[in-house]
Amino acid sequence: MDKKSITGIILITIVFIIWMFYTSTQQRPEQYQNTKDTPAKVSDNTQKKKAPSQRIALNDSAATAERFGMDLSPFASKGEELITIETDLYTTQISSNGAAIRKWTLKKFKKWDKKPTQLVADPRGVLGINIAGKNASIDVMDTRDLRFKFNTKGQKHLKLQGKDSLVLEAVLAFDDNSQIVRTYTFYNGKYHINAGVKMHNMEKLLKQRNYSLEWKKGLSYQEVNSIAESDAAEAVLVSNKEKASLNATASGEEPIRSMGTLDYAATKIKYFAAAIIPQPFRGTNISAQASGKFYSAPDEGHLEKYDLALKVPYDGGVQANNFKIYIGPLDYELCEENGLQDLVYLGWELIVRPIGEFFMLPFFKLIYNIVGNYGIAIILFAIVLKILLYPFSIKQMRSVRAMKLVAPQINAVREKYKDDQMKQQQETMNIYREYGINPAGGCLPLLLQMPILYALWAVMSNVIDLRQTYFALWITDLSQPDILFKLPFSFLGIKHISGLALFMGITMFLQQKQSLTDPRQKAMVYAMPIMFTLMFANFPAGLNLYYFVFNLLSIAQQYYIEHFSKNKLTLEDLKKAPKKESWMQRKMREAQELQASGQLPKNASFKDLKDLRDKQKQIINNKQNNRKRPNNRNNTGGR
Repeated sequence: MDKKSITGIILITIVFIIWMFYTSTQQRPEQYQNTKDTPAKVSDNTQKKKAPSQRIALNDSAATAERFGMDLSPFASKGEELITIETDLYTTQISSNGAAIRKWTLKKFKKWDKKPTQLVADPRGVLGINIAGKNASIDVMDTRDLRFKFNTKGQKHLKLQGKDSLVLEAVLAFDDNSQIVRTYTFYNGKYHINAGVKMHNMEKLLKQRNYSLEWKKGLSYQEVNSIAESDAAEAVLVSNKEKASLNATASGEEPIRSMGTLDYAATKIKYFAAAIIPQPFRGTNISAQASGKFYSAPDEGHLEKYDLALKVPYDGGVQANNFKIYIGPLDYELCEENGLQDLVYLGWELIVRPIGEFFMLPFFKLIYNIVGNYGIAIILFAIVLKILLYPFSIKQMRSVRAMKLVAPQINAVREKYKDDQMKQQQETMNIYREYGINPAGGCLPLLLQMPILYALWAVMSNVIDLRQTYFALWITDLSQPDILFKLPFSFLGIKHISGLALFMGITMFLQQKQSLTDPRQKAMVYAMPIMFTLMFANFPAGLNLYYFVFNLLSIAQQYYIEHFSKNKLTLEDLKKAPKKESWMQRKMREAQELQASGQLPKNASFKDLKDLRDKQKQIINNKQNNRKRPNNRNNTGGR
């Protein structure tokens, strides 16, 4: 091998080790799944800041009367009544303590351990109302400490069927005139509900003329891998179509605020989300704040928890505010129905996302609706995408074929001028020019495919349809790595061999063998597939299935072109074809000419060439400017 090949292998190895080290900290299995606030032995690494407020003990009559304008101790909760609402899609529990949602369990989804998917992480419940006292920076009252009364007439379990809907009302009456009324409207077959908050003559209590509707502690994790779940977890505020996201980190991060008209506030994990959407949409002056906490955990794992707080102005008298609440899967179609499609991650917004959102995802689901199996749908999708990418891939393969045809001549030049690198480069470029070959011609089609391939990665990695979906044999979940067998040791975080990643690596090896034109790169043919097999070991099975099938099709296509194609490319075809000098070829020719004339050193880079060209242009410009200047002696009035 020459120095360039050795350097390339070293650099790829370094990148590979960094990648594996990174993913080793990103692939830790969850060891403490529960719905409690913070797991045992988990430390809060968020930057410590002075708490802006403190809860008041409601049994302190004097303190509550002085700070909130009334004695709240008679309304303190001394127990808890739970009302269960069951629909076709979920079962929820509403607590009498603040009329908060205590549990929200989805029927059509399971957690990684096959237990029901229960999304509420805060044991005290979510959608509680906070009220600031006389001093807003110190005092706060959480209505989850107060007892509301339901209108269910003693019924504890209410079930909806068909097109049923149900209104649950909870009332906290301070006196005959002052009260807080909370309503929840449930719809069978829908993941969203309507939540109403009506304040009746609450000026005495709401001294700050506002209240806060809050969702605390984010969502309960559902996947086996807490790190992968945390990578997707975030809080989102959207105001006037402008989206702001918050990702908690170990070093802490400042909260984000929406100061304008709030479209919605949401918190999400990998496959599920909860969103609060003020009604009418974009028709209120409600603002919001989101904050997050990062919790380190054993075995280099971590959790992220997010709080949302919607600040609702209160003008006095009787005021009603309504909110649409979505708590459910990050299914694109369901999210789109509720205006939440931006919560589904489909790649970079400008280039990649439109490809995934408007082409790949709809087309992939169309194929599934025809065949009824997601594994087969992925295989068919790979075939269709291979056909669509044919114009790109055929150029890449023809470039490989052309390089193979001239390989004997290139190798002869290298052998003849092995002690003269400059002469070797000049003769090599002469061969390329003679046959009209662009040595970088195979790279451009690959670069043009990159947005498409990244969009595919984003779709396959985030679409909830693949979650816990069985395909065949050992492939029991297309959204998780398919473990063929476990290793007796751990290598940079890899503890298993993925069957589909292994097959993908084999096809990658065969593909590189087909396209090998430079014997000096032979070691890369073996190194790269091994590295990618290990790198892809933690990828979702559905993604590796796609890559395996796509590589298989590429091998078949290349084999056909080389052995059965009627228009097989020959050296004569290359000679007869019209010649067009590429940008890179032109730059390399210019560099060689300048090196031959002694204006550039032998080991000059493109930057050296550019600097020389800039200097030459500057000299020419200076000469032209000097010619244009008027003769001073002709402008002195004849003196």
